[in-house]
Amino acid sequence: MYLNVWIKKWLLTVLTCFLVLFGCTTFLFWNHVDREREAESEAVINQVRLHVNEMLLFLEKNHVVIKDDLELQATLHAMAEDSEAEVVYADLTGQILFNSSGDLTLSRINPSMDLHYDLYQAKVSDHRYQIAFPVVDELTQAQVGNAIFTVPASLVFARETNLYAVSPFITIALLLVILGILMILIQRKIKRDIMRPIHHLKDISEAILKGDYEQKSTYKNMDEIGEVYAMFDQMRMEIMHHSLRRGEQEQAQKELISNISHELKTPLTTLKAYIEAIREGSCSNMQEVMEYVEVMHNSTEKMTRLTEDLLLHALKELGQISVTLTEQYSKDVFEKILRPIGHYVRTTGVHFIEPAEIPNVLIRLDAQRMEQVISNLISNALKHTSAGDTIQINIELEQGQLKITIADTGNGILPQDMPFVFDRYFKGKSNEGAGRKGTGLGLSICKYIIEAHEGTISFNSRQGKGTVFYCFIPLG
Repeated sequence: MYLNVWIKKWLLTVLTCFLVLFGCTTFLFWNHVDREREAESEAVINQVRLHVNEMLLFLEKNHVVIKDDLELQATLHAMAEDSEAEVVYADLTGQILFNSSGDLTLSRINPSMDLHYDLYQAKVSDHRYQIAFPVVDELTQAQVGNAIFTVPASLVFARETNLYAVSPFITIALLLVILGILMILIQRKIKRDIMRPIHHLKDISEAILKGDYEQKSTYKNMDEIGEVYAMFDQMRMEIMHHSLRRGEQEQAQKELISNISHELKTPLTTLKAYIEAIREGSCSNMQEVMEYVEVMHNSTEKMTRLTEDLLLHALKELGQISVTLTEQYSKDVFEKILRPIGHYVRTTGVHFIEPAEIPNVLIRLDAQRMEQVISNLISNALKHTSAGDTIQINIELEQGQLKITIADTGNGILPQDMPFVFDRYFKGKSNEGAGRKGTGLGLSICKYIIEAHEGTISFNSRQGKGTVFYCFIPLG
């Protein structure tokens, strides 16, 4: 990513500068400690030989008579002065035949000790070198002696220019300046691309803590910081969504209490009125009494359903809905559940079609909770149907599970309501004004109970065509 690449490039640049700096320092140290050893080579010896070559040729030509010929000695002296060098000529035994240094005490040399052919041993002082070259006879090409030249160091080593001497120091100074600039740049880079975005996220976090979810966290580059910003903004949206949902649920809870209070008040009022009518003797015969009792029974049934929904909701909120799974045979259980439900549905004028055959398999379930599931689904179907419509239940085996299908031919569910039908307190808009408002808890409780059976619940609905709910319970 961007920051990784940038940091790697910066570190590589700094490392390069440090390596060059280390190289320059090492060069200066080595040049100071062993400068001569680095510079000495075969080329330097050849350079000295070229410088004294004229005198060496003169000796090779006149080595026989140089000892006794004063004119030849004067000529060789002049050549030595012109070359800024001293020359001593000795035969193979070490006997000195010519000496331009003027040291009359020197008459013999030790050929094995005083002849030096390399710069390491030829150094006499810090400024002078004694280098020996063999003298060869022109005719016989045999060595007849040795010429020892004492030359100044300036002839051996070329003088360094000032630029060459100070160039490592200039390089080091430039590298230090570059490193200083890089440190300033990285400090600004960190402040601009890391610290400033972090402070911005801190401000947005404080706003979220205060309940302000509208401040968006945006970052122009899609690098590591950009990914953090993207995830942070996604988190902000999630928190905002959950906050809104929590507000909606709190409002729905208030509406739930209000609706249940209102819905309980109506049957209670009806029940009270009919009881008072019976007590006052308003019924002239048993038929009227039974009609009053039927109305009172329906009112108590409605109050019972509302109370059960409210109780189950409270238990679910506390995580205390007990689902006790026991092994039972499915046919017996569902026949007991469907018989009273079928009777009730038919009294509403809706056709009720029971399963043609219920599989008799061993299954682990809670019969009481399963009855609540089917009752809630049938009750929900009745809210979307009217007299003449049909509710059909089918129970069959499918892929090792017991499949319970509850289908109706009612109004169906609006498409915009489908994602929320299993949410608590949700009541579809298709019910508004229909006089069949509920608590919005039934399907949420059904889902909870089915999942406690390790099963699944789903639905399929088409507006105006009806709705089908599918419950799958795994076999024991």
